[in-house]
Amino acid sequence: MRLYEFEAKKLFRRYKIPVSEGVVISRDSFNELDKVVYPVVIKGQAFLGDRGKAGFVQFAKHRKEAEAVICSILGKKHGPFVIEKVLVERKIDIESEVYIAALIDRLEHKLLFIASKKGGVDIEAIAKDDPGALLKYYFNPGEEMYGFKARTISGDLGFSSAGLGIVAGIILKVYKLFLNYDCKLVEINPLVLSKDGNIYALDAKIDLDEDAMFKHQELKEMGIVARHELGELTQREQIAKAKGIPYVDLDGDIGVFPGGAGFGIAAIDLITLYQGKPANFMDSGGAPTQEKLRAMLGLLIDNPKVKAIFGARFGGISRCDDWAKAIVQYVKENKPEKPMIMRMAGNMEEQGRKILEQAKRDFPELFKKIKIYAVDTPIEEVIKETIRTAKEKC
Repeated sequence: MRLYEFEAKKLFRRYKIPVSEGVVISRDSFNELDKVVYPVVIKGQAFLGDRGKAGFVQFAKHRKEAEAVICSILGKKHGPFVIEKVLVERKIDIESEVYIAALIDRLEHKLLFIASKKGGVDIEAIAKDDPGALLKYYFNPGEEMYGFKARTISGDLGFSSAGLGIVAGIILKVYKLFLNYDCKLVEINPLVLSKDGNIYALDAKIDLDEDAMFKHQELKEMGIVARHELGELTQREQIAKAKGIPYVDLDGDIGVFPGGAGFGIAAIDLITLYQGKPANFMDSGGAPTQEKLRAMLGLLIDNPKVKAIFGARFGGISRCDDWAKAIVQYVKENKPEKPMIMRMAGNMEEQGRKILEQAKRDFPELFKKIKIYAVDTPIEEVIKETIRTAKEKC
């Protein structure tokens, strides 16, 4: 779960990592501008990078100019996210800047501390254009960083004298924050030396492990609560989360009603491979209840973008007859108009097929747009037919 910059800086202050003085402004809190020292930098609060390139980082010399800049930013979209708050901070005159971050290297299964003399630049750009500029320091899970190591990293960044000790202290605090709050990422880009000789974390990025947040009740006291990994949930995602359904909205027109998460991802890849556009990710594995299965189907039927539904059930723990019962019950109660092209195989397949065949005989008009294939029909062919059906509905 990614934090806004102003939230990350709350945690920085808690760990005495130096940040610039500032206030958070929304449409109903312009009076907070009385507290700032001009000139200021005004930064739209969003979960995506490249805010400066998108025009969401601007400067103001006085209150009137600041109000105009804030009004020009609030309500605008950065990617899929609407900017509802800005962070207004005292402008820092920069002498030099560096990059530091703590994260998890999932290939090495170790904690990785990265540093670079090239601060203020996207880390992806540094890695691509000048990989030698990235300094990497590995630590075993739970391993402590000692002062001498932090001073080594500080020295490698080019700091000396008093600056070496100050930056080493910041490095230690970043590392401790990372471990203590079960973070996925703690990044300062840039960490700057100002022209008056002070050091500040000019930007702050923190990704938390949402599953570990229950251990840190102080976060809730700070106004930091669990939310979507990259932003606010869509309405359907909110409904799905309330019902305990793993679900993510995508931009396509083919609803995906698969078995487990792995096949859900594979289905998205196959639909895309054959020039279709998936409308969602969903995980309906793990023997979900009848109620939950019907709710999953409802998410797809109620999505106005969805023109056709691809479904697949490989019965294991999740039985085919349970899946069939849920489909029949949903169709009888809701009378959906959207075509469903599905495939069913595995545990209790024969029983599931009998349930669907009986429903087709009893309610032929309701089930005329629903096809259920068996294991002898390749899944690729089922997906291709779904894509053709969706295009016919355009």
